[in-house]
Amino acid sequence: QVQLVESGGGLVQAGGSLRLSCAASGSIFSINAMGWYRQAPGKQRELVATITTGGNTNYEDSVKGRFTISRDNAKNTVYLQMNSLKPEDTAVYYCNAEIKRSRWSTFITYWGQGTQVTVSS
Repeated sequence: QVQLVESGGGLVQAGGSLRLSCAASGSIFSINAMGWYRQAPGKQRELVATITTGGNTNYEDSVKGRFTISRDNAKNTVYLQMNSLKPEDTAVYYCNAEIKRSRWSTFITYWGQGTQVTVSS
């Protein structure tokens, strides 16, 4: 079994900061890309940021310059530092990871359960 567990969500005022964490555990041989997505009420899930094993990053335009994705490969953990938060950042944030469970298996995408981020105006 593989689990992704997010933490760090909560309620914050506009202009504030939050740091999300997502730790992968279980039967893991290797992890490829990791990322963060979000889903606001009534909207589709959208990409926020991704990071490769080597540290290459990609961001959705609206979060560029405000959010920073990073990872600790030794801890199988990905982080999302969110600064200058806006009410429109309010959503459930999900992490995902491409994980290979053995030398002979293929990479499969796993998702966390989500953590709520609410930004008040």
